[in-house]
Order: sequence, then C-alpha cells, then structure tokens
Amino acid sequence: MGHGLAAQRETLESMRSGLRPNDFSRAPLACWIGRVDGLEQAALPAEYAPWECRNNRLAWLGLNQDGFLARVQQARQRHGANRIGLFVGTSTSSIGATEEAYRRLDADGNFPADMQRPAIHAPHSLAAFVAAALGLEGPCLTVSTACSSSAKVFASAQRMIALGLIDAAVVGGVDTLCDSVLFGFNALELVSTQPCRPFDLTRDGISIGEAAGFALLQRVEAAPQAPRLLGYGEASDAHHMSTPHPQGLGAGLALHAALARAGLDAAQVDYINLHGTASQKNDEVEAALVSRTFPATTRASSTKGFTGHTLGASGILEATVALQAIEHGLVPGNLGGDTPDPACGPSFAWRNEQQPVRVALSNSFGFGGNNACLAFAAAGFAA
Repeated sequence: MGHGLAAQRETLESMRSGLRPNDFSRAPLACWIGRVDGLEQAALPAEYAPWECRNNRLAWLGLNQDGFLARVQQARQRHGANRIGLFVGTSTSSIGATEEAYRRLDADGNFPADMQRPAIHAPHSLAAFVAAALGLEGPCLTVSTACSSSAKVFASAQRMIALGLIDAAVVGGVDTLCDSVLFGFNALELVSTQPCRPFDLTRDGISIGEAAGFALLQRVEAAPQAPRLLGYGEASDAHHMSTPHPQGLGAGLALHAALARAGLDAAQVDYINLHGTASQKNDEVEAALVSRTFPATTRASSTKGFTGHTLGASGILEATVALQAIEHGLVPGNLGGDTPDPACGPSFAWRNEQQPVRVALSNSFGFGGNNACLAFAAAGFAA
C-alpha cells in the first residue's frame, strides 16, 4: 500500500490491491503476498547495527512515517523518557534472521560471525530496538499472541495509563515475511494460490503480508482534538490451536467487552474493520457474529484483500484503517468479495462508501482463540 497514511488512504480509495505473486520465498510456493517495497534497500543507522534484520528495518521505516519520531520526541520532552511506555506486537519478530543464520552454519555447526548477534535472535528484538530508537525508558512489553498481538498492545497501554504507571505510550506492531510463516501456513492448508477473497463464497485461503505501524497514546487532555480509544475487549477461548470456535465464543466475548467498556450500544457503531482472513472458518464465524449483533446501518468490511494477512502487525494496521474511516468518512469496500457469501448480512460494504463515521471497531482474532476488539471514536464523541 506504500509508506504512510496518505498512501494507505489512496490505495483504499482506488480499491487497488497491494498483493503480488510470491517473489519472496527461497523455494517455490504458488501464492500471493503483500510485500513492502524498498525494504531490501533500507538500512538501519550505524548506531543500531546490532539490531540489523528485515523486521527491524521495516520497524524503522514505520517509525519514520508521518512525522511520528517528532511526535514521540515532543511527548518525551513533556512527560520524560521513563514515563512513556512501549508496547509492541509481533508474531515472529526477527525469526527471518535466525532462519538465515541456520542456513549458513559453519563446519562446527555455529552461526556465522556476522549473525552472532543475540539481540536479533529473540522474541523481544523488536521492542528492544524500538526502545533504543525512540530513547524510551518506561515499561517495555512485547505481546506475541498471534494475529491479535498488535491489537492487544492498545489494551495493555490503556491499563497502564489508567493506573498512573505511565503518562503516555507508544504502541505498534511489525511482522515481516519469512519462510517459516509462508511454508508454515501452507502446511496448514490455509494459503490460497490466488489473491485472498475475504467473505467471498469461493474463498479458499489467506494471502500473507507484512506491515509496520505505530501510534502514540496519551490522555485526552494532552490531545483533545485527536481521535479516542474508547475501549477494548480481550478473550481467549482456547478452542483449538488454529480453528476458531464454531459459535465465535471468544470473538463474541471480546467484541461485547469492547462495547461495554466503551459504553456503546451496537447501533452506535458506524464501521467495523473485520478480521476477515478469507479462510473458510474464520469468515463464516465472523460473518455470523456481525449479523446477530449489529443493525444494517453498521457497515463492515475486511481490508485484507488490500494487504494480505500481516499476522502480528494486523491489529495496528487495521486500527489505522478504522481511524482513517473516522477522519475521512471512508468505509473501505471488501476487496475480493466479488461473490458475497450468503452468510454475510446487510451490514457488509462490498464497495467503498462515503459517510460520516463517528465510531469504528477493529477486530483481531488470533490462533488459539486469542481475540481482541478495539473501539475508536472521533474527538469529542460522547457515548
């Protein structure tokens, strides 16, 4: 979709997919992917050389979008480096670098010298790098709960702010393409050989993408004109390692918890960015949940037809889509759903719609029944 919010919005408005035939994996794999352009040519500044890897390069590109570094610096000056928390979500962190190290073992079975950097062979690699890059000294947390990871970071940050442990938080998520993910999902028979088609009657699997995104959370009085995180819901039904609960138990618990915490009735929700991966079971369960919870006036769509499934980064990526809907009154169409599944009710927006959006939800439903839902609203909204 490009770099930054303007590029994202232009892609949504033009209903243009960012998916391409797989040109990433080391062995042939017939599928489509969402690959970030320019990542191979990107480089971390010299002082961050110990963290050099694809995932952290993508994080660095994300941090340098839309003046974000300057906003964090202003918050650091206002609150102090130790009063800003950092909460990042990722499902694989820098495992791509560890894959490379194992491919290049020396005769004694050791990592090659240039890959003997412990900082990148750990799940906390992303958070450690971002903390160093932003100069933050407050609580630092990596959330790795599969596809809900970078949605759950909003909940963790809001709790710490409410408890007075911090005054602001940087939240975000980054996941990059790697063979472990591509071939792992393919082994589960979840990967389509075509561009993914969320909620389409003939859908047959996901497309995998990569993304980075970050947001700055502060108390309302520090940014009265900014959109608001009204609430969140989290649940884990542990129904199955990779298949959602057939009645959407955990997803429903997370959704209703978000509405309750935000003080919202379902009818007040203008738009829902759905998890909508284009897998058979996920879309079936989520469509039923929407149909039995929301009126036809609530609009709903998946945007994975634009990006593919960005795994641990999907929460932050799709939160930004929900916030774009609020700011610009854009309900993005459900790209790829050319033959709508009859299970989808009247709430589904199959093409772009322009209308005021005061309240938007973002669903992130992960493996193991680990689910999260975020509720956002325009500045000044009162439930």
